[in-house]
Amino acid sequence: MAYQQDWVMRQVEMLVQFVARTIFHQDSISYDIIDESNLSQPDLIFNKLRNLIAKREICEAENLLFENIDKDDNKSLALALDFYQNINRMTDEELEAHNFSRQEINDGIHEILHMFNISTLNL
Repeated sequence: MAYQQDWVMRQVEMLVQFVARTIFHQDSISYDIIDESNLSQPDLIFNKLRNLIAKREICEAENLLFENIDKDDNKSLALALDFYQNINRMTDEELEAHNFSRQEINDGIHEILHMFNISTLNL
C-alpha cells in the first residue's frame, strides 16, 4: 500500500511539473498574489483555500476550488495546481484523517487538466 501511495504522489508531482513547463514555461507552480490591495477572484479563492487547508478541511477546499474554477483563465489553473501540490505534501495519515486520499488528489488534477483541455498522454 505504501508503494502505491508513493507512486501516486510522484505522479501528482510529475503532472504539476509537466503543466508548469508546458503551459507556464516554469519549472514549478506557485500561486502568488501580486497586488494585495487589488485582489482578483482567484486571489480571494486562494486565501480561502489556504485557510481551509490550514484547518485541514480538504474536502471543503476542493469543493470550493471546483465551484470557482474559471477554465478560461490560466490563473485558475495555477491556483488549482498549487492547491493539489500543497495537499500532496501532506502525509497519507493526515489525508486519511481528513477523509481524503492521494488517489483523490490525482483524480482532481486529471479533472482540472481535462477542464482546461490539457492532454497528459505523454505521461
